[in-house]
Order: sequence, then structure tokens, then C-alpha cells
Amino acid sequence: MFSGEPASAPVPFAPTFDTDSQPRLLLVDDEPRLLSSLYELLRDRGYSLSTASSGSEALAHLSRLRFDLVLLDLRLPDIGGHEIMDFINEKGIDADVIVMSGEVGIDAAIGALKRGAYDYLRKPYAREELLATVANALKGRRLSLENQRMATQLENSEKMYRYLVDSSPDIIYTLNHEGRFTFVNDRAYQLLGYARDELLGKHYSVLVHEEDLERARYVFNERRVDERASRNVELRLKCRNGGGSGGSAHERTFNNTLMTISLNAIGMHVPDQEVKKLEFFGTYGVARDITDRKRAEEVISYQAYHDILTDLPNRILFKDRLGLAVIQAKRKKTELAVMFIDLDRFKLVNDTLGHVKGDELLQQAATRLKGCLRKGDTLARQGGDEFTIVLPELRDRDDARMVADKFLETLQAPFDLDGHEVHISASIGIAIYPTDGESIDELLRHADIAMYQVKAQGKNGHSFYHTSMLDISHQKIALEQALRRALEQDELEMYYQPQIDALTGRIVGAEALMRWNHPTRGLLSAGEFLPFAEENGLMLPISDWMIGALCRDMLQWNASGTDHVRLSLNLSPQYLDRGDFFEKMRNALVRYGIAPGQIEVEITENICIRNPQYAIEQLNKLCQLGVSIAIDDFGTGYSSLSYLHRFPIHTVKIDQSFVKEIHEEGGHYPVILAIISIARGLGLNLIAEGVETEEQARYLRANGCMTMQGYLYYRPIPLGEFIKSLRTQPTLFGLRAVQA
Repeated sequence: MFSGEPASAPVPFAPTFDTDSQPRLLLVDDEPRLLSSLYELLRDRGYSLSTASSGSEALAHLSRLRFDLVLLDLRLPDIGGHEIMDFINEKGIDADVIVMSGEVGIDAAIGALKRGAYDYLRKPYAREELLATVANALKGRRLSLENQRMATQLENSEKMYRYLVDSSPDIIYTLNHEGRFTFVNDRAYQLLGYARDELLGKHYSVLVHEEDLERARYVFNERRVDERASRNVELRLKCRNGGGSGGSAHERTFNNTLMTISLNAIGMHVPDQEVKKLEFFGTYGVARDITDRKRAEEVISYQAYHDILTDLPNRILFKDRLGLAVIQAKRKKTELAVMFIDLDRFKLVNDTLGHVKGDELLQQAATRLKGCLRKGDTLARQGGDEFTIVLPELRDRDDARMVADKFLETLQAPFDLDGHEVHISASIGIAIYPTDGESIDELLRHADIAMYQVKAQGKNGHSFYHTSMLDISHQKIALEQALRRALEQDELEMYYQPQIDALTGRIVGAEALMRWNHPTRGLLSAGEFLPFAEENGLMLPISDWMIGALCRDMLQWNASGTDHVRLSLNLSPQYLDRGDFFEKMRNALVRYGIAPGQIEVEITENICIRNPQYAIEQLNKLCQLGVSIAIDDFGTGYSSLSYLHRFPIHTVKIDQSFVKEIHEEGGHYPVILAIISIARGLGLNLIAEGVETEEQARYLRANGCMTMQGYLYYRPIPLGEFIKSLRTQPTLFGLRAVQA
């Protein structure tokens, strides 16, 4: 119960909705936050509210109190919503139920409707939708109770009885033994558009939809008596256009306006005084409009098998259609193709322009892909930016190849997202039945493997599955498992590549580089396993380990009296995106007593592209802490100059791809000169990486770059060797001076 909630005192089982009483509502939800917000939404609207956070509490309320309306969550910790509705029905409790659930399955919704739910709202629902549904339910209940009260008052008066019949929300009618209308109330005009005089004397078939006539004849012509005189059947009745708008009887109305009607037909009999037996006299019927309920069921059923964003079949419906296609191909001994499509660069667009534009891109891409298919083909959305296709009745593999080429061609044209021109491509994997598998799961798995093979080879293409790909896939799985074990068994190690002051030869910093002491493959560099870790969600735990390992190593090298040496560490974009990154970094520095000024975080331009504003916020936090920022691989990405202005950058690293171009000390290398000039003009530190020759070093020194790292000076070395190098710097410098 929530503070401020009115106490639920026991009340007698008396009819509700008296003029001086409030409608009583029971709110049932096991989520305290949702229950509280629901209570606050309804509390000042003239309702008497009670709450229950479990099924057992709800049953206790229902057993003790009388409620007009129950707002019920289906998923409760002890007793499910369906069981609570069964209890309400078994006990004959006079209360309407509005179901509110986050269940996406169709069975839950249909189960609720079949148990008599007034309505089914899927979470999250709109505030106005809930209020309108509650108001309509209570209004309908009020009208129903008013009708009951009228029935009691007018039961002995034929005139009053006729008034009650005409005021009924249902169509009430009688047929003679020939099936012709002898009575129909005014509701027929309101719902169907036919006046009473137009129907009296007419056969019931004038209203029944042609497809339901056979079923209607079976029900109405069967002469049932005694306890078997009642029948239930659902029929569609034809409406005049505009319903009860008073349209002319000559208007076309039968083929586009249909109403589903549930009929309860009761055979009426009178005694035959001559033979002393019952004789069939006619039929009495009550027709209730269930159109909205049927439409709701259809919508729920459709949404259960279709993707809401693209309106394509979802994975459930796709598997069903693929299963039928496999059965047909097996019977006809033909081939079919299954394609797995992943949109290249979609994540970059989604991260840069936002999810709304990402959704628009998916919708446009789905439309283009669908336009390349035949009538019998099926395109489905698996989720995210992944699509699947089944192409039945292939003549040969070239059919599938041609469709894949069409996909790639149609995606080449730019996409317009409200003025943003976006280019994407696709990686497509293809599996053929029965060569590549005879089951649904095999075909999908092999098409997926072929798609990842395309991604590994540079994306923007297609590939047919081959058994050799399975070996590669197994190797990736084995690598993932081994990498997880590496974290647990302490197989990872940090290496350090010193950064040298070109004037003094002293070590002024070091870049931290990760290595994996693999039990069978030996020492692996970061490039051999970190890209795989990025793809498979392992970068976060690995980065957590790295922060701790670096701090522990720095304690040792600082103990050697070289706490002036700066540590540069590379930061994964995934790690920067995580909300608790800054706190983890700060806590580690405090825990190990490392000065923030001794740390420099290296970022790439891709971090800036992904989510610029968020990246700026995170990097500013680091700067306020005292950590400096370096931009790595400068000049190899996009918009570098604008990032130097927008981001809190302290150091620029000249990428080794530019340094490798230096072959002569007296040569002219404008890109190098431009980067040095930019850094000098902005007052930034400058480091050249990948320096391997004396010519490169002399050219860089001559043009103003005084800090370098590369094989000319040191390779990446383990902690022990790095500390030894720190301690013996004068000797090493002297040796290098002699060698020069």
C-alpha cells in the first residue's frame, strides 16, 4: 500500500454506482513504481481506489470487497492474471477487468479476452488511452446497471418492456417458422442502418454475409427443443453505408461494411392442444456487436507475427514460412535459398544521427529490399539491422546470386534522412537447401556464418556458405572461450613501448600495449585478439582488468624513482560509452595512489564520431581530474581539425602510416609538416609513432617533433625490462650517442 492511499474498510455486497457513491477500482501490479504511478493517475478522479501488489493480495480484496473495475497486470509473482480472472468468473464476481501487460505473446492477450476482459492494454500505454478505457468501462457498466434497474421496474408492463428492448445495446429480434422477421428493435437501425419497417417480413438472409449463409441456415433451420433449444454462433451481418445515417435502401453496402455478430438463437414453441406436443413457432434472437473485440484480436495476432517498425514478418512468421517452403521443396525436389543480410555502417548512422533517424533508415532499406523480390519470396526482419529472406523454387544458384546483386545495387544509392545524406551497404550470406542443410535452423545458421565471412573480408558483398566456413566459425567460438579463460587465469599482460625525448634521449613516457600469453599459440599482440573482443562484448571486462593492471605496474615503476614518466593508455570506444567509466578510472587512481597527471588517455577520431557531445562530457571529467588527453592516429579519420577545437586535446600523435613515408632526411613530406604546424599553432604536445630509421628521426627533429616512439629506440617490452630501462637511462643514452 502507498502512503496517502485510502484505507480499504470492509463494505457489504451492495450494488455500486449509487448516485451518492464512488466507483470502486482495484489496481493490481507487482511493480511498485508502476502501481504508484497508476494510483497517482487515478486518485483525484472521483474513484475509490485499492491496490494489490500480488495475486494473493488481489484475491483477498476480491473476496472481501465489491469492485466495479479491476486493472490487472497478467505477470504477477505468485498467482497469474489469468488465474485471477478465472477466480472472478468462478465466484460470479460482478466486476469488469481491464488487462495491462507487457506480454508480447498472442496467447496472453487472447486468453484474457476469452476470459471476458473488457479491454487489453499493452505496456507501455498512453495516459490518455488508460483514462479513456477506464471511463468507457465504467460508463458501460453504469448503462448496464441502469438497464437492469429498468428491467425490474418495467417487467410487468408491455409498453415498458418494449422501451427496454429498444434501449438495449444488443439487437433483439424474432423470426417466424419461415425465418422472416416478425420483430426487431431499434438497435438494428443504429448498428446496421436498416429501419424496423424495412426488415419486418423479410427473410433473415438479407442481412447475413454471403460467406456465412450456409452456417446461418444450419443454425436457424435446426428444430431444437427443451434444454437443447439454445445455440450460439458468430455471423457477419451486412451494414448499409453510414450505419444508422438514414441512407437509401438502394445504396451499395454489402461488400465493404461488415459487422461480426454473436447470435444466441432460442427456439420458441407453443403447445398444440390437439396432439399435446410442442410445435416449432419461430426463433428469438439476441445479436451482440463484438466487432471491436474481433478487430482487437486480429491486431494482436498481426503484431505477434510482424515487426512493428518495418511491417515485415518477424522471425516467428519467417520460420513458419521457411518451414512450409522446405516441405514444398522436399516434395517437388527443388532448391531454395536462405539469405542473411546485415546492413554495414548502420550502427555508425544510428549512433551519429540518433535512433529516430536509424529507424527511418531501416524502414527505407526494408522498402528497397522488398522491391527486389518476387511475389512468393519472403523478407523478414530478424532484429536490429538484420534481415532474412527465403527464395523458394530456385532454378539454380544464379537466381540467388542475381537477387543478392540486386540488393547490393539498390542499397548503393544514398538515403535521405531529413536532409542528411547517408550511404550504407550490406553483407549477405546465402545458404542453399538441401546442399547446405535440410532443417530451418541449419539453413539460418549457415547463412549467418556466410554473412560473417563477408564482413571479415571487407563487407559490401555476398557469399555462399561452404563447409570450410564452419571451421572458421568454430575457431572464433574457441577463441572467445579461450579469451574468457585468459581473464580468469591471468594470461593477459601489459607491455610498454617507451617514448623518447629526441634531445636528451631520456624516456619521458610509455604507451601501454596489451599482450596475451596464449597457452598454445604463444605471445599474441593486441591486434590479434582485441578486435574480436570488441565484436563479442568482451572489451568491457578486459578494459576493467587493464585499468587495475596498469595501476599495479605503475606502483612498481614509480618505486624506482621515475614517477615523472607519463603513461599513455588506449581507450576503447565501448568503454568510454559505459556510464561508470569515469568512476572506475578515478577509483582506481585513488586506490593505488597514482597521480592523475601521470596518466594520458589516447582516443581515436572514431570515439568523437560515435557520440560527440557525450564524449566531450566524459573527456572533460577526466581533464578536471588531472588526466590529459591524446588523439591517436591523427589525420587518418574525419573532421580532425574541428575535433581539435571542440575536444579537450593536449597531445597529437602522428600516425605511423605518415612516418613510414619518410625515406630521406632532406625530403619534403607536406602531411607531416602540416600536422607539426597545427600542433605548434594550437600549443599541443606532439609525438611521432612508428619511428624505425635514423632518417625518420632526423627529419622529425629538424622540423620540430621532439618526442618519438618506435623500433628505432624500443620495441614494446614487459614491465621488468621497462623498469630496468628506466634505471639505466644514462648508460643507454651514452651507448646510443656512440652508435650515432
